[in-house]
Amino acid sequence: MTPSDADSSQTNNRQSPQLPIIWIGYILGAATVIAEYIALSFHPELEQQGGIPPLYLFLISFIGGVYWLTCIHRIHVVLTNVPNWKHPISPARAVGFHFLPFYQFYWIFKWPKEIANFVNSRLPQPIMKPVAVGLAILAALVLRLFDPGFGLILLFIPLSYVSECIRRAMATARQRPADDSPAPT
Repeated sequence: MTPSDADSSQTNNRQSPQLPIIWIGYILGAATVIAEYIALSFHPELEQQGGIPPLYLFLISFIGGVYWLTCIHRIHVVLTNVPNWKHPISPARAVGFHFLPFYQFYWIFKWPKEIANFVNSRLPQPIMKPVAVGLAILAALVLRLFDPGFGLILLFIPLSYVSECIRRAMATARQRPADDSPAPT
């Protein structure tokens, strides 16, 4: 077996990346809500005075936010590996630009627009609405300042929508070559 044979067999065995598992984000959001209730039952003064949340509440909320960014990264990895498609946003940029002050408000509208370009180009009728996704993310981020748990749950709702739109577009793209074949006579 030559090195080129090994490379080609590895390429054939390699599967395309899978979309992220969104339901894990909902569980992390629900765990954050539960942690909020537990923190308020043990420390009722947090509700009136605010202050530093307990470590367990901070950690579960932080992990949920990191998982949301991981899901965004994974979505862009999937789109980068789609055959016959040049995705304009690298996975690192997709995540990294969320950390730029003020630019992040533009960015939450930009990356859904690029995903919508992919989805809507693959389907017979456009289904993805990128402005609605951006507005939902913006609303969830604002809510997350006031209630981290429910804000985290709401962050995963537009991600579910984006993931389902990508799934439909990729399923249609796989079916299209079979549909283009000539009908038997």
